[in-house]
Parts: sequence; C-alpha cells; structure tokens
Amino acid sequence: MSAADGQKIAMRGAGYYSANTVGAKYVIDKVGDLVVKAVAGMPRLADGQPFAVADFGAADGGTSMDMMRRLVGAVREREPNRAISITYTDLPHNDFSTLFRLSQGLLGTSTEVPLAETPGLYIFGSGTSFYRQILPDNSLSFGFSATAMHWISTRPCMIADHVQAVGATEAERAQFRAQGLRDWETILLARARELRSGGRLALANFCVDEEGRYLGHTTGVDMFDSFARHWRDLLAAGRIGEAEYVNATFQQFYKTPDEFAAPFRDPASPVSRSGLRLENIFTMVTPCPYAEAFRVHGNAQAFAKAYVPTLRSWSETVFANALDPSRPSGDRAAIVDNLYGAYEADVARAPEGHRMDYVHCVTEIVKE
Repeated sequence: MSAADGQKIAMRGAGYYSANTVGAKYVIDKVGDLVVKAVAGMPRLADGQPFAVADFGAADGGTSMDMMRRLVGAVREREPNRAISITYTDLPHNDFSTLFRLSQGLLGTSTEVPLAETPGLYIFGSGTSFYRQILPDNSLSFGFSATAMHWISTRPCMIADHVQAVGATEAERAQFRAQGLRDWETILLARARELRSGGRLALANFCVDEEGRYLGHTTGVDMFDSFARHWRDLLAAGRIGEAEYVNATFQQFYKTPDEFAAPFRDPASPVSRSGLRLENIFTMVTPCPYAEAFRVHGNAQAFAKAYVPTLRSWSETVFANALDPSRPSGDRAAIVDNLYGAYEADVARAPEGHRMDYVHCVTEIVKE
C-alpha cells in the first residue's frame, strides 16, 4: 500500500499489517491461480538468466508469502534448476525488517519451510516508490502488485468535507481522477522499461466496479462515510481544529475498469507504444472475512474488536498525519484512539451492514 508522500500504513509492531489484513491475503490467494497459470505459459528464458519477480507495494510481505511459494513452485516445475529472484518493493520507511524475518521463518507459527530457504531463490528489498523504475531495463520476468496502486503520487487538493475521493465534490473528484490517470500511466511506463520481452504483470487494484461498488461500499454502511462522520464529530466536539479536519484527506483514487483499460485501448498512447498489451481484465469482490464470521457467531462486540483493527491497519497514518505536529505526541495518539474507539462502539452498537468487502480490478498485462 504505497504512496509517494509517505501516507503509509502504520506498522504497529512486527507483523501487525499482515495479522490485521486477512481479507487482503484472501484477494492474493484468489489471484494466485491466475499467476500460476500465467507463469506456466511463459516462454523459457535463455540459459543462465534468472527468473526475476517483483512484488510492488509489498508492505511486510506476509499477505503474498503463500502466493510467492506457488509462483516459485510453478517456475521450478518447468525448470527445476532455474535461479529465481524476488524483489519486494515499498517506500523507504516500510517495515522491511518484518518482511525479511517473515521470509526466513523468524516470525509466526507456520510449519512451511521458510521461503528464503528455497534453493536457488534470492530475496531482495527495494525501498523505492513504484512511481519510479526499480529494476534494470529488460530484466523483470513477472511483476505482481495487490491492493497498492490506489495510492496516488500527490494530493491534487484537499477534500473539504469528506476524507476520500468517493465522497468528494465533483470538482474535487475531477482533480483526483486526473492525478490517478496520470499516475497509472507513470506506473505502467516504469514497468514497461523493467519487463523483458514476454514478461508479464498481474495487478489487483482497488476500483469502482461496474455496479458502483468499492472498498467498504457494497451493501449497508459506507466505510468512508463512517470515517468522515466520526472525524467530523471530533471537530464538532472541539477535539480537532478545522485545518486538521480537512487535512485528513486520503491520498487515493479508485479507478473504474474502463479507466484501467484506457491506455491500452489507444494505440497512440505512450503505454501502447511501450509494448505493453492488456491481455485480460475483470473485477471481483472478496467478502469481508470479519463480517462473514459475525454472521456465524453473532457476537457484535467480538465483531467490532476484530473488524476495526483491519480498518486501522491501513488508515491510521492518514488521521495521525492530519493532526497539528505541535500537539504533544500523547494528545495525538489519544485523538486517533478516540476516532477508532468511536468507530468500534458504533459497530458494536449496530453491527448490521458494517463490512469491508474488497472490490478489485485485476489486469493481466504482457510486454510484446
């Protein structure tokens, strides 16, 4: 979940992100079948060339670890002795320490052989935004990214009375859309330089789907409206100031499938001229695991305590960074705790309709 200005998920201890984003892992596991099939059909490399993989916006790597095992297995099934490299990329302040410990089996209770102990597999980390070229020209065999490229490179404006572009005014949203489309082209052109001929990308990005659904807005309560309401309540109570209220603007934009596909459908676009071709595109909805579990156990308090931390795992830094830096750190922490405490109490009091279903647009891209 990368963003060029540092609006990043809060790492609240080793493995916190992966532990509290079970739904994100479910998404990656679903895309895993597509990845394995794509790898199995790729042309073989010349002798001596490594099969180079990159995970763009990897966070702590935990959510994609099982999929990477499958990807490595698919390569080795065809070519048992082929050297493989995996480069995990994210912003410089990412929790790479946890990523490397997870890959070496130093965290958690998995009985699997640690990924890093796979013979002939070489794991690297790059603290570089995916808005820049990260790997050498014509070196990447397979690029993957999930739930990351909705973070845009800069906020084109502040949203005056909401927290995310889905609730912005028409004029505000137009600015976010323009930035999101520019950024999508930038991302694709950087990947085009990195990919070798025949190389592929599998990207699963948040979107607004054909039915108008998006993350946390599939049925019942709208998650971003809830964030905005609770943040507005803190303003009304005098707990935060007007500037702090406005500063809580998520640096995100959710594109539609048509917006994802547009650069490929124009043969004169820089993306088309770079050699990238859109091979497949579809949307999918992954049910919120916490809401699904609540349907079984029916305990509203337990649901709220499990559900709100997954929202907090990727949103907390946005609200923390919105606060005046001159405030004492304890005061800032208390305000953020107040926000999520109110959200948790809201869910516990009226749990029906609260759910963070994941809505993704999956694109398979090949470089000719």
